[in-house]
Amino acid sequence: MRCMDKSLFRQACDTVINKERLSSGGIGTLGEKTLHSVLKNYFEPDESCHEIKIGRYVADIVTENGIIEIQTRQFNALRQKLAFFLEQSIVTVVYPVAEIKWLLWIDESTGEVTKRRKSPKIGKPYEIFYELYKIRSLLSHPGLRLHIVLLELEEFRTLNGWSRDKKKGSTRYDRIPVDILGELNINNINDYAKLIPEELGSRFTVKDFKAASGLSLYTAGLALNVLNTVGAVVRTGKKGNAYVYERAE
Repeated sequence: MRCMDKSLFRQACDTVINKERLSSGGIGTLGEKTLHSVLKNYFEPDESCHEIKIGRYVADIVTENGIIEIQTRQFNALRQKLAFFLEQSIVTVVYPVAEIKWLLWIDESTGEVTKRRKSPKIGKPYEIFYELYKIRSLLSHPGLRLHIVLLELEEFRTLNGWSRDKKKGSTRYDRIPVDILGELNINNINDYAKLIPEELGSRFTVKDFKAASGLSLYTAGLALNVLNTVGAVVRTGKKGNAYVYERAE
């Protein structure tokens, strides 16, 4: 995959978002997959390479360099498709992470949109572990590549939740990319070391990984399961009831 290109990303945003605005009449009525469309245009502006049928599946992008699948969540739904694609070609799975997120709320009755408010949460590449656990049996395949894209984006949510302010349990309507902030490539087994926080000591537990990564304890456990599966960490013993891990040499 090429290096990050902010100019090309802005161009992809303009192409997709302006097209949506013209067809739907405004930001409050954008389609549901704007983020997916922008990333597809960013990684391959030539639309003739989009939505290519391979066997009984359709790939997001196909070029001479392989297949690119953009997956924002639910990697479990990708498992069979990915296994089939890996028999045909090198496959890169692109996963976006909202490093900076702005929240905007849509009033269902009026269509009005609130001013945006910055979310206090800072997204990190480690979020991918929750999804990688679902395809861990495929992670050691030599043809699989991962490409994590760190973004600033606006998230539109509908005020239809169950709480008094209708925000808790609300429906996410769309995510609109604003800027690209970074990219992280995992091209082989050794690259998984990039997903181990540098501040961890030489030996660490799930709780240590949780503290360093910002993940929940549950997801930190999934992360170490994944890293152990691909051989990026090894279990060296126990501390009480907790496994102790070290980076693999």
